[in-house]
Amino acid sequence: EITVGRGKYIDLLRPDENGHLITICSMEVFGYVRSLSAFRLSGTTRDFLVVGSDSGRVVILDFDSTRKLWKRLHQETYG
Repeated sequence: EITVGRGKYIDLLRPDENGHLITICSMEVFGYVRSLSAFRLSGTTRDFLVVGSDSGRVVILDFDSTRKLWKRLHQETYG
């Protein structure tokens, strides 16, 4: 799976059996996405996403595959 930040949107993409990328989830976020980074806590099998925005927010997201949406786990505002 591939996560892409495009302006005010975060997209989760997955290649199909033909190699074409299909959009699993597209979500509008507050502000413009400036940075994305995936991380995994040691001892777990789940990945999380850290998103930095132009408004100074840093948010940790988790993807809920049953509901096909991003859940906000934590948010900090700086500046």
